[in-house]
Amino acid sequence: MRFLLGALLISSLLFSQGFDDEFAEDTKDDDTFKSYNVIMTNFNDKVYTYVINPVAKGYEGIVPEPMRTGISNFFTNIQFPISFLNNLLQLKFENSATELQRFLINSSVGIVGFMDVAKESYQIEAKKEDFGQTLGYYGFNHTPHIVLPFFGPSNLRDILGMGGDYFVNPLSYVEDRGNLLDSSGESTYVKAYDALNKTSFTYKTYENIKKDSIDLYHLLKNVYEQKRDKEISE
Repeated sequence: MRFLLGALLISSLLFSQGFDDEFAEDTKDDDTFKSYNVIMTNFNDKVYTYVINPVAKGYEGIVPEPMRTGISNFFTNIQFPISFLNNLLQLKFENSATELQRFLINSSVGIVGFMDVAKESYQIEAKKEDFGQTLGYYGFNHTPHIVLPFFGPSNLRDILGMGGDYFVNPLSYVEDRGNLLDSSGESTYVKAYDALNKTSFTYKTYENIKKDSIDLYHLLKNVYEQKRDKEISE
Protein backbone atom coordinates (compact mmCIF):
# COMPACT_ATOMS: atom_id res chain seq x y z
CA MET A 1 0.00 0.00 0.00
CA ARG A 2 2.86 2.41 0.72
CA PHE A 3 4.19 1.71 -2.79
CA LEU A 4 0.78 2.52 -4.24
CA LEU A 5 0.49 5.69 -2.18
CA GLY A 6 3.81 6.96 -3.45
CA ALA A 7 2.98 6.07 -7.01
CA LEU A 8 -0.40 7.76 -6.89
CA LEU A 9 1.18 10.94 -5.61
CA ILE A 10 3.02 11.30 -8.91
CA SER A 11 -0.17 12.44 -10.57
CA SER A 12 -2.18 13.77 -7.66
CA LEU A 13 0.58 16.17 -6.59
CA LEU A 14 2.33 16.88 -9.87
CA PHE A 15 0.35 16.16 -12.99
CA SER A 16 -2.64 18.22 -11.95
CA GLN A 17 -0.65 21.33 -12.88
CA GLY A 18 -0.48 22.88 -16.31
CA PHE A 19 2.11 21.85 -18.92
CA ASP A 20 1.52 24.45 -21.57
CA ASP A 21 5.02 25.24 -22.79
CA GLU A 22 7.66 22.56 -23.03
CA PHE A 23 10.12 25.03 -24.46
CA ALA A 24 9.94 27.52 -21.65
CA GLU A 25 13.28 28.96 -20.64
CA ASP A 26 15.25 26.54 -18.52
CA THR A 27 15.15 27.37 -14.83
CA LYS A 28 18.32 28.53 -13.11
CA ASP A 29 17.84 26.25 -10.14
CA ASP A 30 20.65 23.95 -9.12
CA ASP A 31 20.72 20.71 -11.14
CA THR A 32 23.52 19.04 -9.21
CA PHE A 33 21.78 15.67 -9.28
CA LYS A 34 20.88 15.70 -12.97
CA SER A 35 22.21 12.20 -13.78
CA TYR A 36 20.28 10.67 -10.91
CA ASN A 37 17.22 12.78 -11.70
CA VAL A 38 17.05 11.59 -15.30
CA ILE A 39 17.23 7.94 -14.19
CA MET A 40 14.55 8.47 -11.55
CA THR A 41 12.31 10.31 -14.02
CA ASN A 42 12.46 7.32 -16.35
CA PHE A 43 11.69 5.00 -13.44
CA ASN A 44 8.73 7.11 -12.35
CA ASP A 45 7.53 7.18 -15.94
CA LYS A 46 7.26 3.38 -15.95
CA VAL A 47 5.45 3.38 -12.61
CA TYR A 48 2.96 5.95 -13.81
CA THR A 49 2.38 4.25 -17.15
CA TYR A 50 1.93 0.73 -15.83
CA VAL A 51 0.52 1.33 -12.34
CA ILE A 52 -1.15 4.72 -12.04
CA ASN A 53 -2.94 4.84 -15.35
CA PRO A 54 -4.72 1.48 -15.05
CA VAL A 55 -5.65 1.98 -11.38
CA ALA A 56 -6.96 5.52 -11.86
CA LYS A 57 -8.83 4.58 -15.02
CA GLY A 58 -10.51 1.65 -13.29
CA TYR A 59 -11.49 3.78 -10.32
CA GLU A 60 -12.87 6.48 -12.62
CA GLY A 61 -15.05 3.89 -14.32
CA ILE A 62 -16.52 2.69 -11.01
CA VAL A 63 -17.08 5.92 -9.07
CA PRO A 64 -19.24 8.66 -10.66
CA GLU A 65 -17.65 12.09 -11.07
CA PRO A 66 -20.00 13.93 -8.64
CA MET A 67 -19.08 11.46 -5.92
CA ARG A 68 -15.36 11.79 -6.66
CA THR A 69 -15.69 15.58 -6.55
CA GLY A 70 -17.38 15.40 -3.16
CA ILE A 71 -14.66 13.10 -1.81
CA SER A 72 -11.98 15.47 -3.09
CA ASN A 73 -13.73 18.39 -1.40
CA PHE A 74 -13.91 16.44 1.86
CA PHE A 75 -10.19 15.67 1.92
CA THR A 76 -9.30 19.24 0.98
CA ASN A 77 -11.48 20.55 3.78
CA ILE A 78 -10.12 18.27 6.47
CA GLN A 79 -6.52 19.22 5.61
CA PHE A 80 -7.18 22.95 6.01
CA PRO A 81 -4.69 23.28 8.95
CA ILE A 82 -1.83 23.08 6.43
CA SER A 83 -2.90 26.22 4.56
CA PHE A 84 -4.16 27.93 7.70
CA LEU A 85 -0.89 27.55 9.58
CA ASN A 86 1.39 28.34 6.64
CA ASN A 87 -0.55 31.51 5.87
CA LEU A 88 -0.02 32.52 9.49
CA LEU A 89 3.70 31.76 9.28
CA GLN A 90 3.93 33.97 6.20
CA LEU A 91 2.06 36.76 8.03
CA LYS A 92 -0.85 36.48 5.58
CA PHE A 93 -3.44 36.92 8.30
CA GLU A 94 -6.29 37.77 5.95
CA ASN A 95 -5.66 34.56 4.01
CA SER A 96 -5.60 32.56 7.24
CA ALA A 97 -8.96 34.05 8.19
CA THR A 98 -10.28 33.12 4.75
CA GLU A 99 -9.13 29.52 5.17
CA LEU A 100 -10.78 29.33 8.59
CA GLN A 101 -13.97 30.82 7.20
CA ARG A 102 -14.02 28.29 4.36
CA PHE A 103 -13.49 25.44 6.82
CA LEU A 104 -16.34 26.53 9.09
CA ILE A 105 -18.77 27.01 6.20
CA ASN A 106 -17.91 23.81 4.37
CA SER A 107 -17.80 21.72 7.55
CA SER A 108 -21.34 22.80 8.46
CA VAL A 109 -23.43 23.91 5.49
CA GLY A 110 -21.21 21.92 3.15
CA ILE A 111 -21.93 18.62 4.93
CA VAL A 112 -18.51 18.05 6.56
CA GLY A 113 -16.80 19.35 3.46
CA PHE A 114 -18.32 17.22 0.72
CA MET A 115 -19.68 20.41 -0.84
CA ASP A 116 -17.55 23.51 -1.42
CA VAL A 117 -20.32 25.90 -0.42
CA ALA A 118 -17.80 28.61 0.46
CA LYS A 119 -16.71 28.84 -3.18
CA GLU A 120 -19.91 27.96 -4.98
CA SER A 121 -22.30 30.11 -2.95
CA TYR A 122 -20.08 32.79 -1.39
CA GLN A 123 -17.22 33.03 -3.92
CA ILE A 124 -14.66 32.53 -1.16
CA GLU A 125 -11.62 31.12 -2.93
CA ALA A 126 -9.07 28.88 -1.21
CA LYS A 127 -5.73 30.41 -0.21
CA LYS A 128 -3.52 27.34 -0.37
CA GLU A 129 -0.06 27.46 1.16
CA ASP A 130 2.36 24.78 2.30
CA PHE A 131 5.57 24.69 4.31
CA GLY A 132 7.71 24.60 1.18
CA GLN A 133 6.17 27.94 0.20
CA THR A 134 6.78 29.24 3.72
CA LEU A 135 10.47 28.35 3.46
CA GLY A 136 10.59 30.08 0.09
CA TYR A 137 8.85 33.14 1.55
CA TYR A 138 11.74 33.49 3.98
CA GLY A 139 14.38 33.18 1.28
CA PHE A 140 15.14 29.47 1.15
CA ASN A 141 15.14 29.22 -2.65
CA HIS A 142 17.14 27.83 -5.58
CA THR A 143 17.93 24.58 -3.80
CA PRO A 144 19.02 21.48 -5.79
CA HIS A 145 16.30 19.89 -7.90
CA ILE A 146 15.65 16.32 -6.75
CA VAL A 147 13.33 13.77 -8.37
CA LEU A 148 11.87 11.54 -5.69
CA PRO A 149 11.00 7.88 -6.28
CA PHE A 150 7.24 7.69 -6.95
CA PHE A 151 6.64 11.29 -5.81
CA GLY A 152 8.26 12.92 -8.84
CA PRO A 153 9.94 16.36 -9.20
CA SER A 154 10.86 18.24 -6.05
CA ASN A 155 13.80 20.09 -4.53
CA LEU A 156 15.54 20.25 -1.18
CA ARG A 157 13.32 23.08 0.07
CA ASP A 158 10.10 21.30 -0.79
CA ILE A 159 11.30 17.97 0.61
CA LEU A 160 11.82 19.71 3.95
CA GLY A 161 8.43 21.32 3.46
CA MET A 162 6.76 17.95 3.00
CA GLY A 163 8.14 16.94 6.39
CA GLY A 164 6.74 20.06 8.02
CA ASP A 165 3.31 19.61 6.45
CA TYR A 166 3.19 15.99 7.60
CA PHE A 167 2.98 17.05 11.23
CA VAL A 168 0.03 19.42 10.72
CA ASN A 169 -1.89 17.18 8.34
CA PRO A 170 -4.81 15.59 10.25
CA LEU A 171 -4.59 12.54 7.99
CA SER A 172 -1.19 11.76 9.50
CA TYR A 173 -2.86 11.00 12.83
CA VAL A 174 -5.78 8.84 11.76
CA GLU A 175 -4.23 5.73 13.29
CA ASP A 176 -3.63 7.39 16.65
CA ARG A 177 -7.12 8.63 17.41
CA GLY A 178 -8.04 6.79 20.56
CA ASN A 179 -7.15 3.44 19.02
CA LEU A 180 -10.52 3.43 17.28
CA LEU A 181 -8.76 2.16 14.18
CA ASP A 182 -6.67 -0.87 14.95
CA SER A 183 -4.59 -1.07 11.78
CA SER A 184 -1.20 0.63 12.08
CA GLY A 185 -1.50 1.44 8.40
CA GLU A 186 -4.82 3.32 8.57
CA SER A 187 -3.22 6.68 7.93
CA THR A 188 -1.42 5.32 4.88
CA TYR A 189 -4.58 3.76 3.51
CA VAL A 190 -6.55 6.98 3.90
CA LYS A 191 -3.84 9.04 2.19
CA ALA A 192 -3.61 6.47 -0.59
CA TYR A 193 -7.34 6.73 -1.21
CA ASP A 194 -7.16 10.52 -1.23
CA ALA A 195 -4.35 10.34 -3.80
CA LEU A 196 -6.23 7.80 -5.91
CA ASN A 197 -9.34 9.95 -5.96
CA LYS A 198 -7.38 13.04 -7.02
CA THR A 199 -5.52 11.07 -9.66
CA SER A 200 -8.80 10.01 -11.27
CA PHE A 201 -9.21 13.62 -12.40
CA THR A 202 -5.65 14.11 -13.67
CA TYR A 203 -4.19 10.87 -14.98
CA LYS A 204 -4.85 11.74 -18.63
CA THR A 205 -2.65 14.82 -18.34
CA TYR A 206 0.51 12.74 -18.12
CA GLU A 207 -0.35 10.78 -21.24
CA ASN A 208 -0.74 14.01 -23.16
CA ILE A 209 2.48 15.66 -22.01
CA LYS A 210 4.49 12.50 -22.51
CA LYS A 211 3.17 12.10 -26.04
CA ASP A 212 4.33 15.57 -27.05
CA SER A 213 7.51 15.70 -24.96
CA ILE A 214 11.00 15.75 -26.46
CA ASP A 215 12.81 15.79 -23.11
CA LEU A 216 10.51 14.60 -20.34
CA TYR A 217 12.91 15.32 -17.48
CA HIS A 218 13.55 18.94 -18.42
CA LEU A 219 9.88 19.53 -19.14
CA LEU A 220 8.79 18.30 -15.72
CA LYS A 221 11.67 20.06 -13.96
CA ASN A 222 11.06 23.43 -15.58
CA VAL A 223 7.31 23.37 -15.06
CA TYR A 224 7.66 22.28 -11.45
CA GLU A 225 10.24 24.89 -10.51
CA GLN A 226 8.49 27.72 -12.35
CA LYS A 227 5.15 26.78 -10.81
CA ARG A 228 6.62 26.73 -7.31
CA ASP A 229 8.42 30.06 -7.84
CA LYS A 230 5.12 31.59 -8.92
CA GLU A 231 3.26 30.19 -5.91
CA ILE A 232 5.90 31.54 -3.53
CA SER A 233 5.86 35.00 -5.10
CA GLU A 234 2.08 35.37 -4.81
